[in-house]
Amino acid sequence: MLKLLKNSGDPFDSALGPTHFGLQFWVLMQKNRRNLYNALHISALIFVLSQYVELWIIRKDLELAMRNLSVTMLSTVCVFKAGTFVFWEKSWSELLDYVSNLEVKQLSKKDPLTKNIIDEYTRYSRKVTYFYRVLITATVFVVIMAPLFSFLSSVEYRDRIRNGTVPYPEVLSSWVPFDRTRGFGYWVVSIEQAFVCFYGGGVVANFDCNAVVIMSFFAGQLRLLSANCDRLFDDGDKLVTYKTAMKRIKECHYHHLYLMKYTAVLNSLLSPVLFLYVIICSLMICASAIQLTTEGTGNMQRIWIAEYLMALIVQLFLYCWHGNEVLYMSNQVDAGVYSSAWWSQEVRVRRSLLLLGGQLRKSVVFTAGPFAKLNVATFVAILKGSYSYFTLLENNKED
Repeated sequence: MLKLLKNSGDPFDSALGPTHFGLQFWVLMQKNRRNLYNALHISALIFVLSQYVELWIIRKDLELAMRNLSVTMLSTVCVFKAGTFVFWEKSWSELLDYVSNLEVKQLSKKDPLTKNIIDEYTRYSRKVTYFYRVLITATVFVVIMAPLFSFLSSVEYRDRIRNGTVPYPEVLSSWVPFDRTRGFGYWVVSIEQAFVCFYGGGVVANFDCNAVVIMSFFAGQLRLLSANCDRLFDDGDKLVTYKTAMKRIKECHYHHLYLMKYTAVLNSLLSPVLFLYVIICSLMICASAIQLTTEGTGNMQRIWIAEYLMALIVQLFLYCWHGNEVLYMSNQVDAGVYSSAWWSQEVRVRRSLLLLGGQLRKSVVFTAGPFAKLNVATFVAILKGSYSYFTLLENNKED
């Protein structure tokens, strides 16, 4: 497990080493045995449908329905992430190849500044990946072990189970066409649900880490582009020939054009997934908050809900924070043009430099569907909306 958490993949693969390993291990990137791997994803989809069936059956029990709803919504997002990744695997592979090839090309030039910037965002990406994998792994284990902790936490609860007045605690809530409350059926369902938890945790961890690492890559590359623009003409004391100046300007043009192209590709891949997540995130956070404040909720269940709630908020924050970082760097990248020694160049070069400065003014905005932008303001707005829903439901409960 520690190897899965810390694996760096190919040491020459820079920032994407751990994500390459994770995507292949959790069969999101499928090179062989496509039918077998797709059967696994389809099985997960069927399980999510069974959760919706169970939700309809227990709809009159508010406490059970809220617990089922909070997990079912996250399961839906998880299956949607896996499905879209497999469906758009060709586009993801093209994007990942661009990231790896660009870094290899840049590092081959042995430029100290380039190497420092790449190493900096690579180390940062590794830390975020490790932290997020640990968080998701902890959440998965808490969810799986919650029934056991609930069983051991109260003598009265164990007596009620032995008397048959309450069923055995479940890992998740899903429908099956046989009795899952006792005996062999209970163990079959528990093993199935534990496996689904591992599957879902792996998909969420690797999909999100992959997206966040690529966002960090774009922020770092925009920073590197700004630094390259700043040193287009060195310090201005030495003469830079027209041919050399135009070559450097051309390289900055192409660097920025390809960054714009592949940020658009990444946004097209993430936007539908995050649109669904942003829509239901407020409901999931609200549902978890209501369960935490509901009387009769056991201590172990509160721990489970708190861990689950923290994972939801961290997941949303990672996307909004790194989307905000890319937006900020895209708005700052043209500063390198104006801080360069442009005054030392002839008129022809200045005109070309002016065109480059105009191109670099384009902002990179990642979106969640057609309505929401991935930035810190959106994160705060979602938390405010969740609190508003929570307050409204609490007031209605009191009335």
